Amino acid sequence: MTVALDVSWRGRIKSWINANLEQGHSVDSIVEAMASEGLDKELATTAVHSLLRGELPGSSPYEYDPSPVPPERVVHAHDRDIPVLLRIERPQLILFDDVFSADECDRVIEMAQDRLQPSATIDPATGEFEQAESRTSESCMFRVSENSFVDRLDRRISALMNWPMERGEGLQVVHYNTGGQYMPHFDYFPPTDPGCIPHLIGGGQRTATLIVYLNDVEAGGSTFFSRAGISFSPRRGQALYFRYFNDRGQLDPATEHAGQPVRSGEKWIINKWMRRYRSSAWSSESASPVNRDDRR
Repeated sequence: MTVALDVSWRGRIKSWINANLEQGHSVDSIVEAMASEGLDKELATTAVHSLLRGELPGSSPYEYDPSPVPPERVVHAHDRDIPVLLRIERPQLILFDDVFSADECDRVIEMAQDRLQPSATIDPATGEFEQAESRTSESCMFRVSENSFVDRLDRRISALMNWPMERGEGLQVVHYNTGGQYMPHFDYFPPTDPGCIPHLIGGGQRTATLIVYLNDVEAGGSTFFSRAGISFSPRRGQALYFRYFNDRGQLDPATEHAGQPVRSGEKWIINKWMRRYRSSAWSSESASPVNRDDRR
């Protein structure tokens, strides 16, 4: 049951919506509760969707608040002590070493081999998945904690990002052949895109990303933050964290990034996306989502 709403507390409606989303209540149930208290249903729907989207980029300057990741030089993450190699404040980027062992990297690749499908992007107008020239790779999703091995990785990553597991999407494995790339894009769902709403209903806006590099790329394949002018070369076992959603609900456009073309060899990575709210959509009991990640 949703928390009771006193519509006379209009200044607290946003907090009330947020509390219900935090508790995992559906958008429909929240809207119905608001409508039952006399609010116009269309306005109630708009209010909930606005909170799910986050503040529109550019409406006010992004404010950099403290990262959830502990400030220590070595972060204890579930079953492993992980060294911090580099921190950048604007945008918020952290490069970690030894997040996965060599054996773990190899096992992830082996598990993904037979599950790969062409990677898709989301049409910004319709929200439908489609093939696009901006992304040339193949990928698959693991369900959260789908087996004991994946559970260990999920718990380690959740601890490293200091964000609850129930707010995380399943691990996505991506494979790029020679020539493969992903042109500049955001990992969050652009609030101005009408097609983003269906992808925000379960879990709300994305808050942060962790990219784990599963192999050493012979040449190319760097992760390039185009607006910040910063590039990271793939090294097996290392991981790159970046955060783009602050405690005010703003989104950081400086986290626009690209997977640069692989000039030689191949590239394997894991993407982990955290959401603002918890969701059961990516649990081991749910059906495996198909490339639900992808942004233009």
